[in-house]
Amino acid sequence: MMIPTVNLRELQLKDAEDRYTWCLDKEVTKHLNMPEKYPPFTKEETASWIQMCIDKTNGYEQKAIVTEEGVHIGWVDLKNMDTLNHHAELGIAIGDKRYWGKGYGIAAMNEMLSFGFRELNLNKIWLRVEVDNEKAIKFYKRIGYVEEGILRQDRLREGMYVDRLRMSILKSEFLHSAGSK
Repeated sequence: MMIPTVNLRELQLKDAEDRYTWCLDKEVTKHLNMPEKYPPFTKEETASWIQMCIDKTNGYEQKAIVTEEGVHIGWVDLKNMDTLNHHAELGIAIGDKRYWGKGYGIAAMNEMLSFGFRELNLNKIWLRVEVDNEKAIKFYKRIGYVEEGILRQDRLREGMYVDRLRMSILKSEFLHSAGSK
């Protein structure tokens, strides 16, 4: 599969409308850590969150994922930054389902990993993924993530606790694989 080109740009307040629309789709939000109510957020709460990301007051380094044609299709972020030990947690969502399964997630992930390792000087970028999200686990392994362990009953989803897998990629692994492409 040919990997498409994406751009990561700073969030804009106008992104709140797309984000709100995507969060109304339970298929999009199934594996995202969101409140158990519907909708998970109001339009105002969504706009407020976007503004906090823009102002960098919530601990998130969040970027909009934009196609080469300029279409806003999702977001990717680094959070839980540990500046002492140089690692952070990554989160990603392709909210526009028309772009699922076409390589946009891989392209966005590679851009954010490059940003985290090269610009923020992180040594490790980790993530948590629900153990039943086999498609995502396969995707993360394809990029170079390795399993670190199971976080037992780590997320409350639809009234039930689910285990999550912690996975990570090191700067040396990413730069080595990026150099061989």
